[in-house]
Amino acid sequence: MRCPCTSGDTYDACCRPILSGMIAAPTAERLMRSRFTAFAGGDAPYLLRSWHPSTRPAELELDDDTAWTRLDILDTAAGGPFDAEGVVAFEAHFRGADGVRDSMRERSRFRREDRVWTYLDGTAY
Repeated sequence: MRCPCTSGDTYDACCRPILSGMIAAPTAERLMRSRFTAFAGGDAPYLLRSWHPSTRPAELELDDDTAWTRLDILDTAAGGPFDAEGVVAFEAHFRGADGVRDSMRERSRFRREDRVWTYLDGTAY
């Protein structure tokens, strides 16, 4: 089965090891891809775990009527295995409860501490 993050890899070779905690995301982009996969699969606990503690909400309720269908990475800045910060711009495509297809764009900031990437915040555009 192909990974929901649309990397082209299989789920087992791409996001599954990260979501299951077997490995840490090596880059900000890989964390972004795993978070998209978590949104697509309704994995709120992973989304909270991968959120930086300084900006993490107390709880997260996902909309079961939204079907996340495709992730396009538009740009990255830093976010490599030896960086402390990174930015990933993306467009996430979805289908709403009414069946209408739409997308949202965000420029997300990530922080790496103790070799672990976390989502810091994002700005929609």
